[in-house]
Amino acid sequence: MRKEDQDALDELFRAARLQLASSAYAARPIPFESIAMSMMVMQQRVIQELRERVGRLEGVEICHSERSAAE
Repeated sequence: MRKEDQDALDELFRAARLQLASSAYAARPIPFESIAMSMMVMQQRVIQELRERVGRLEGVEICHSERSAAE
C-alpha cells in the first residue's frame, strides 16, 4: 500500500475509535460493521464541515435541506 493510502487508512481507524463508544451499544454480530459505520459517520461529519467552510468562503450559505439533497 502506498504511504499516502496507508496514512488515510490509519486516519480512518483513528476516527472510528472516537465513534466506537456510541456504536458499542448496538449489537452487531460482525464487529467490523461497527468500525465501518463509525468511519462513515466521521467522514460524513468532515464532509459537512468542509462544505460549510467552502460555502462561507464562496459567500453561499448551505442549509441542511440543500446539503441533504446534494448528497
